[in-house]
Amino acid sequence: MRRPRQSWAGLWNISFGFFGIQVGFALQNANMSRIFQSLGTSLDDLPALWVAAPLTGLLVQPVIGHLSDRTWLGRLGRRRPYFLAGAVLAAIALLLMPESPGLLMAALLLWLLDASLNVSMEPFRAFVGDMLDKDQHAAGYAVQTAFIGAGAVFGSIFPWLLEQAGVSNMVSGGGIPDTVRYAFWFGGAALFLAVLWTVLTTREYSPAEMARFDGDAAADAEDQARVTQALARRPLGGSLAWIAAGALVIAGVALLGLEKELYLLGALLVAYGVASIVAIRRARGGQAADMLGHIVGDFGGMPVLMKRLAVAQFFSWSALFIMWINTTPIVAGAFYDAPDARSPLYQAAANWVDVLFATYNGIAAVAALTLLPLLARRIGQARTHIVGLLCGAAGFASFFVVRDPHWLLASEIGIGIAWASILAMPYAILASSLPQRKLGIYMGLFNVFVVVPQLLVATVMGSITKHLFPHAPIWTLAFAAAALLIAAVAMTRVERARLA
Repeated sequence: MRRPRQSWAGLWNISFGFFGIQVGFALQNANMSRIFQSLGTSLDDLPALWVAAPLTGLLVQPVIGHLSDRTWLGRLGRRRPYFLAGAVLAAIALLLMPESPGLLMAALLLWLLDASLNVSMEPFRAFVGDMLDKDQHAAGYAVQTAFIGAGAVFGSIFPWLLEQAGVSNMVSGGGIPDTVRYAFWFGGAALFLAVLWTVLTTREYSPAEMARFDGDAAADAEDQARVTQALARRPLGGSLAWIAAGALVIAGVALLGLEKELYLLGALLVAYGVASIVAIRRARGGQAADMLGHIVGDFGGMPVLMKRLAVAQFFSWSALFIMWINTTPIVAGAFYDAPDARSPLYQAAANWVDVLFATYNGIAAVAALTLLPLLARRIGQARTHIVGLLCGAAGFASFFVVRDPHWLLASEIGIGIAWASILAMPYAILASSLPQRKLGIYMGLFNVFVVVPQLLVATVMGSITKHLFPHAPIWTLAFAAAALLIAAVAMTRVERARLA
């Protein structure tokens, strides 16, 4: 039995909430470095303050994915309770962020904001797969990407628009200007209302309907047994290897004097090793796999195509996080000659970064509905993603050629095409290849390969920048361009897996 085909109005309603979620992410991405520097932090300390965001996503998304696969709250449904709860908390964080009295409060609110956005975002990825049949997955994720781009344009450019309308962009003696303050307040309202629109205008399919669509009402019980048996057969050597790797990272930080944030990476490796030992021992003791068992078991048992796609995702998001952390200091220092966050020129550069971010997101929204579907029909989804990644690498490389900051708008065209492809193609490929009943947990686990590169960038890249080019952060974009090239090469293996 097939799912009913959705009209364009249905596709709109399913994905409109992502417009609001992306408003929140765009305000965070374009302005948090600015807020941290305005509150007195140095360029060297920015990556450490950003660590909270990816770490939160790493912990939240697999858990929310597992829970949303198994939730049914009657009229409120399966995924929508998580949309709504996350939107409320994210809106509160956006309202409070501009009033932060110091760095500690701003960092805590960034943690709350990112956790809340992840609570809303992860089920939205699975929601498209729930509501659409396979022949509409590409269209569904394209519409979702278009709303992501539109929301990011709104969130990125709003401080600049406020300045053009006469709102003050400076604070005497330093601090957070009114342009950022008002943008965060309006952004919180937009986030909540957009998510509420999707909650009120969609009806999720019940568990019985989903079982009829997927053709196997006993699949959940069979999957439970499969995961438990696979865990029971798994040797403990792999778990011990994770623990040993984490211990080596921790020892390396202590002995070599590396960035302290790398302790987090070591701790995560150790924690996963311990969690897998617990899950394996429970399975061997005859206990059915619980949430921990499913997360550990499904992570280790990912399909081959998903593993290969994860490599491309890892390098793609490494490049993106380099851009989000460093674009404001890059533009301010290299194009405005204003590295001091207290100077008017720095604030002007920061507002121009808002325009640049709005540009690449606008390009992404247009490309998602026009260029990407056209290419996907002609050359396939995997090859389309390769083209998009190469466009992004060219966009990053062009920062070394351009001298006038206004010409950076051209650079954002390639970056925008890459962003559209990163948001649409991997998820369309996954949604058509994974079992629908486990789409939430698999999408949550796939997010590991979005989050881990961000943790590495926020720690390792900080050390690289500090030691190799402390006063020229533009060189971080060379790493971003190289990462996208590696991701494009990795996608060739995904193409071979799909053809196999």
